[in-house]
Amino acid sequence: SSGKGKAKVPVAGRRNVLVTSALPYVNNVPHLGNIIGCVLSADVFARYCRLRGHNVLYVCGTDEYGTATENKALEEGCSPLEICDKYHAIHKEVYEWFNISFDHFGRTSTPQQTEICQSIFSKLLDNNWLSENTMQQLYCESCQRFLADRFVVGSCPVEGCGNDTARGDQCDRCGRLLNSTELIDPRCKVCEGIPIVRDTDHLFLELPLLKEQLEKYIDEASATGSWSQNAVRITDAWLKEGLRPRCITRDLKWGVPVPHEKYKDKVFYVWFDAPIGYISITACYTPEWEKWWKNPENVELYQFMGKDNVPFHTVMFPSALLGTGENWTLMKNISVTEYLNYESGKFSKTKGIGVFGNDAKATNIPADVWRYYLLSNRPEASDAVFTWGGLQIKHNNELLKNLGNFIYRVLSFIAKPEGAGYGSIIPEAPNADIHPLSQSLAETVGNLIQQYIDAMDKVKLKQGLKIAMAISSEGNAYLQESQFWKLYKQDPASCTTVMKTSVGVVYLLACLLEPFMPSFSKDVLQQLNLSPNEHISFADEKGESDKAKRPWDLIPSNHRIGEIVPLFTELVCTSTLFMFFLCIHFHPLYVRCLHFLDACRTPYTER
Repeated sequence: SSGKGKAKVPVAGRRNVLVTSALPYVNNVPHLGNIIGCVLSADVFARYCRLRGHNVLYVCGTDEYGTATENKALEEGCSPLEICDKYHAIHKEVYEWFNISFDHFGRTSTPQQTEICQSIFSKLLDNNWLSENTMQQLYCESCQRFLADRFVVGSCPVEGCGNDTARGDQCDRCGRLLNSTELIDPRCKVCEGIPIVRDTDHLFLELPLLKEQLEKYIDEASATGSWSQNAVRITDAWLKEGLRPRCITRDLKWGVPVPHEKYKDKVFYVWFDAPIGYISITACYTPEWEKWWKNPENVELYQFMGKDNVPFHTVMFPSALLGTGENWTLMKNISVTEYLNYESGKFSKTKGIGVFGNDAKATNIPADVWRYYLLSNRPEASDAVFTWGGLQIKHNNELLKNLGNFIYRVLSFIAKPEGAGYGSIIPEAPNADIHPLSQSLAETVGNLIQQYIDAMDKVKLKQGLKIAMAISSEGNAYLQESQFWKLYKQDPASCTTVMKTSVGVVYLLACLLEPFMPSFSKDVLQQLNLSPNEHISFADEKGESDKAKRPWDLIPSNHRIGEIVPLFTELVCTSTLFMFFLCIHFHPLYVRCLHFLDACRTPYTER
C-alpha cells in the first residue's frame, strides 16, 4: 500500500471517487499493453482527481485463483500459492517503478475474499437467482479429477487447422474458442493419460432472470457516466445476443470454496470471484470498506480495463451485486482501451513478444518517458502500435524540443547572473495587466485549462495530455514573439513581465502534467524551489482555475528558484535499443549488451 497514515473513507459534502483497474492475472510479468490498458490509465485519472481536490481511493491487486495459476504451478513444480507470491512481488515492483499511486495494491487469495465472495453467493442462493445443471466434462481416471479447460490438450476440431496441441478452451493457431469435449484425441496435460467424458453438476447464475434489473442499471449508468463507446458497443452486443445462464463453479482445488454441501469440493469460477476482488482488496485496506462499496449515494465508481474484460464488468459483476438485493456501489463510469500491439505483431506473454515491465526498466529510459509515450499513444478508439522509433520521435520532438526546451529557456534565463539575467530571483511584473502579448497568452492558457478539465473529467486522458502539451507550445511561441533576449536591454519592464508570466506557465505545466509524469512534475517544482505538496489543486471550491488566467501572479516576486538542469536529453540509437531488447529476450547473457545503452541514456535531474 502506498497510502500512509489513516485509511481513507468517504467524506460528506465532497466528491468521493473510487477508482479500480482490472486486476492483473498473476501468472506472468505484465507487458506494456497490460500496463496502459488498466493500471496506468487508472493512475492518471486517480492523480487527476486528487489534483481537483476530490477524495480518491485507488485500489488494485493481483487476480490469483483459477486454472491458469494451477497450470503455471505444475509447469514450475511448486504450489499455486508459491506462484502467486512470486508474481505478486514482480507485479508490485513493476508498478512501483512506473510510479503507480495505488492507495492499496492487494491480492485475491485472502480470507476477506473468501468471506465476501461466499456472502454474495449465499444471498444469490437465498434470492433464487442460481440454478443447477449437469455438464459433460473430461475426467482423468489416473489423476482422479475433472480436467479444467487448460488441463487438456488435443487436436483442434476445425477443418484444415491441424494444430495437435490445442488447449481445452482455445486453439492458439486458428483462434477458435473450444469446449474441451470437442478436442480430437484429448490428453491430460498432467499425466498424458486419455480422459473419459463424465457428467458433473454445476451452479449457474440465472442472468436471463436478472435481465430487467440489469438493463435498467446499464441504461442509466451508461448515459450519466458517459461510458467509453467501445464499452457500450460490447455490452449491447452481449445483450442483443441474449443472456444465458452462466456457470459460476469449477472442478478445481485452487479458488474460493463453494459453501454448499453438494458442491463443497468445487470452487468458484475465477470470473465470478475476480471482480469481487475489488471489494475484498478494499476490505484488506480498511475494515470500513462498506462505506465505499455500499454507499452509491456518496461514492462514484470508475473502472479501467482492456476491451476483453468488458462483459464481466458490465454484465456479470453488476448482475451478481444486483441479485443480492443489497445497496451496492455500482460502476458509474467505465473506461476501456483497445489493444496495444507491438511493432508488426501482437504482445504475447506466452511467446515472449513485446516489451514487458522489467524490460522497460532495464533500458534506463526513465519511467516518465514510458508513461508519456504510452499515454500519448493510448488506444482509446482503436488499436495502437508500440514502436521503438515512435518512442524516440515522441521523446525528442515533444518532450525534449517542446516541453523541456520551454522550461529550460525560462528558468536558465532567470538563473543567469545580474547583467545577463535575474540572479535566480523572480522579478516584479508591474505592467502585466497592460502588456498585450501576456494578456493574449493568459486568455489562451485559461481556455486550454478549461478544455483540459472538461476532457479529464470525461476520462479523455489522451486529449487531456495533448491539451497540456499545447500550453507548452503556446509558451514557446510567446517566448519567440516577445524576443525576451532583446527586451532585457531594450525594454526591461516588458522583459520582467514576460519572464514572470513564463515562469507561471512553467508552474502550471508542472501541475497539469503531474497525473501523466509525476517525477517530471516533482523535478520542475524542485527547480522552482517549491514544495511538491504546494501545487495548484484546480479544486472548484478554491477557484484556482481562475488564478491560472493570471500566470504572472502564480509565483511571487523575489522568490529564489533552485538549481536549473535540463529535464530531458536527446534519446538516440533506436536500433541500439532494439538490439538491446533482442538481447534481453534471446540471449541469456544480455548483460554484455548493456554497454550498447550508454549512448541512449536519458538522465533526469540528478536526484
